[in-house]
Amino acid sequence: MATTNTMSRIQGLYAITDSGLLQGKLLPAVAAALQGGAQIIQYRDKIAIGLSADANQREQQRRHDEATALLALCRQHHIPLLINDDVALAQAIGADGVHLGQGDGSLFAARARLGANAIIGVTCHDRLDFAKIAARDGASYVAFGAMFASDTKPLAQSCPLSTLTEARAQLPLPLVAIGGITPDNAASVIDAGAQAVAVIASLWQTPDIRARAQQFSQEFVRT
Repeated sequence: MATTNTMSRIQGLYAITDSGLLQGKLLPAVAAALQGGAQIIQYRDKIAIGLSADANQREQQRRHDEATALLALCRQHHIPLLINDDVALAQAIGADGVHLGQGDGSLFAARARLGANAIIGVTCHDRLDFAKIAARDGASYVAFGAMFASDTKPLAQSCPLSTLTEARAQLPLPLVAIGGITPDNAASVIDAGAQAVAVIASLWQTPDIRARAQQFSQEFVRT
C-alpha cells in the first residue's frame, strides 16, 4: 500500500520521455518540463528487438548514461525519476523506482530488488480488477488509460472516466491517467479522480515545453 510520502509525490504532471521525440535533446527538454512544474519524470526508452550483441550492449550503455544524467537533473529539482519496465537499470543507477506494464515482470520481484521505499507503478489499462490486485500486492500507484486517443499508442484500449471515479472510491493509492491527455482535457481526468496526468506527445511536441508544462501544472491548482 502506498505510504503518505509516496502519495504526496505522485501528483501533478507526470512527464514520460520518448526516445523518438526527444532524440538529441533529452536533457534540455526534461529540464524545461521540470522548470514548468513537472512533478515526476519517467525514463522510457525501449531497446529494439533483434540487435546484435555489440549493438545491444551499446544501447544498454546509452540508456544507462541517459538515465544517470536524468537522475542527476531530477535530483537538482527534488523530483523522482522512475524507469519504464527496467528494474535492473533502476537498481543500477539508484533511481526512485520503476513503472511496470502488465507483462513487464513481477511487482513482488521489483519490490524485493528495489526496496520498500521504491516507487513502483503498474499499468492497469481500463481494468479495475488489475488495479485492485496491484494495490493488494504493494504498488505505489496505478495507471489507467488510454483516456483519449493516443498518438503514442494508437491501438490502446480506451478507458472511460468512470473507471477513474470507481477506482478513486475503492483504492487507497494514487491514480495516474495516461493517453491522449492535453491541457484541454486534463481537467476531466483530474475531476474524475486522477492525482497525476502522464503525458508524452502533448508535452514534447510543443515548441515551448516549459510553457506547456506550466499549463498542465495549473490544472492542479484550480480553485
